[in-house]
Amino acid sequence: MKKVFIVHGFQGIPNGGWFPWLMGELAKQKISACSLPMPNPNDPVVSEWVKVIEFSVGHPSDEVILLGHSLGAPAVLHYLKSLPSGLSVGGVLLVSGFSEPLENKNNQIDLDKINSFVTPPINLTDIKSHSKKIVVIHGSDDTVVPFSYAEKMSRELECKLVRVAGGSHFSQISEPVCYKLPEALHALEEIIG
Repeated sequence: MKKVFIVHGFQGIPNGGWFPWLMGELAKQKISACSLPMPNPNDPVVSEWVKVIEFSVGHPSDEVILLGHSLGAPAVLHYLKSLPSGLSVGGVLLVSGFSEPLENKNNQIDLDKINSFVTPPINLTDIKSHSKKIVVIHGSDDTVVPFSYAEKMSRELECKLVRVAGGSHFSQISEPVCYKLPEALHALEEIIG
């Protein structure tokens, strides 16, 4: 049975924003989904987040689908990077994610804490072999993580990029809060097949 593990972002919460809606829609299709509580979301440490993913997933298999939003995306990428050769998951969905340091253009967030997850930048070359399918979703007017980060990441991962016009950052905690993300549901349906 397929199981979707959702990893929230910086200052995020497991049941904020669009996560409850997505889990409800997946439940209607008899797909199990859980949103993981990441430790210290206001002062995150990548090794601690990866441990939570490892513990929750258990043995990686084709039944496991990972979804990372914002800072959850590099956490998922680090988890994949940690897998031994030959082990993989069924799919990965990266929403508003990034794999290299962000530049401080709007002073709204503490970039030192966030950039600790991607300094040095994550080498995506080897990560592709640890997931059967990968999809990237990104808002065209994301002011937290510019769209160019998604373009570069999807190129390096050689995966599908879904551009959501006016999508912003699909925030779960700050205005405007996003309460539904149909593109994420469609992408997961495509990944699961």
